[in-house]
Amino acid sequence: MTGVDDVLSGRPAASPTLDVDAIIGDPSVRIVVCCGSGGVGKTTTAAALGLRAAEQGRRTVVLTIDPARRLAQSMGLTELDNTPREVTGVDTGNGGALFAMMLDMKRTFDEVVLAHTDPAKAREIFANPFYQAMSSTFAGTQEYMAMEKLGQLRATDEWDLIVVDTPPSRSALDFLDAPQHLAKFLDGRMLRMLLVPARNGGRSVLRLMTASFSLVGRAFMKVLGTELISDVSTFVSSLDSTFGGFRQRAERTYRVLQHRETAFLLVAAPEPDAIREATYFAERLSADRMPLSGLVLNRVHEVAAAQLSTDRSLGAAESLTAAGESPQTAAALRIHAGLRRRVARERSVAERFALAHPQVPLSAVPAQPADVHDLAGLRAVGAALGDAH
Repeated sequence: MTGVDDVLSGRPAASPTLDVDAIIGDPSVRIVVCCGSGGVGKTTTAAALGLRAAEQGRRTVVLTIDPARRLAQSMGLTELDNTPREVTGVDTGNGGALFAMMLDMKRTFDEVVLAHTDPAKAREIFANPFYQAMSSTFAGTQEYMAMEKLGQLRATDEWDLIVVDTPPSRSALDFLDAPQHLAKFLDGRMLRMLLVPARNGGRSVLRLMTASFSLVGRAFMKVLGTELISDVSTFVSSLDSTFGGFRQRAERTYRVLQHRETAFLLVAAPEPDAIREATYFAERLSADRMPLSGLVLNRVHEVAAAQLSTDRSLGAAESLTAAGESPQTAAALRIHAGLRRRVARERSVAERFALAHPQVPLSAVPAQPADVHDLAGLRAVGAALGDAH
């Protein structure tokens, strides 16, 4: 199995090697967060880690925030929703089990409302047009609800390990900003003004707005319309008593993510764009004091005849072609030369991350011969992750 030293040989300073089994087997580690850009095998990596942890004896749930259906398909499930579903076909001989789920932000928001308000107030909130829009499409709701769901899963003590598969691209880390964004939203001057009508005996929203708003505020009201402002005001006043709890839970989960019970794993392909994203993630996690455990360098290519150089391979191919002999062999030699060039490019690209972050452990996983679409494929990826050290 290709190790990180084989893939990145020749660099000035070798990075430490990532020991994935030590992470998922450590009982003090309860959360593994996989993040990275799109198309690098992040969802597959998260699923493979979850399966490997489960078959090593841990009760594991994989939570995906990415709406793609790959996770369900690879685990043999017809669908995923907001409730953990057990994955069949997992070897439970060591006492572990594997469950999978996909974040449903509206259902999660509804659950929060039901848990922290009485039934009558909940019905009022659910019927509010602004709540209906906010819980389904409002910017930042998904990230905040991801924090809520992660906090719920951890609070139950039902799981030995929670593996989080984040959305692709830089939005994968937006949920880290959820508590701050929520605080800004709740503490914003405009929102505070929208609370005025409900706190003043139900007097006319329009009259109060006109009396208290500046010229800018009245322009804001004119653009949005009094009906929307009324919906927002009613919504905010209905939830006002629970906003503090929202914020506190998000901030509590944020602190958990900073704790050593959480391990962040970057997933990247040996390609320039993916490595740039991985570098951004590493810098952001360091700035936020999040525990970065390592980089999984996925879909790395290797050559079977390492001793046969590119120049020798191309020279032999040219000689065979000139002599009119063994066209199949000449073609194979050219393919080998092309693969060697690709391996060299991948090594050069990966070296950039290693030089920029020499303290971050790396694990190189070879490209699989076919797309991973079942548990057998996930086991193969998990074995590559475990054997890379």
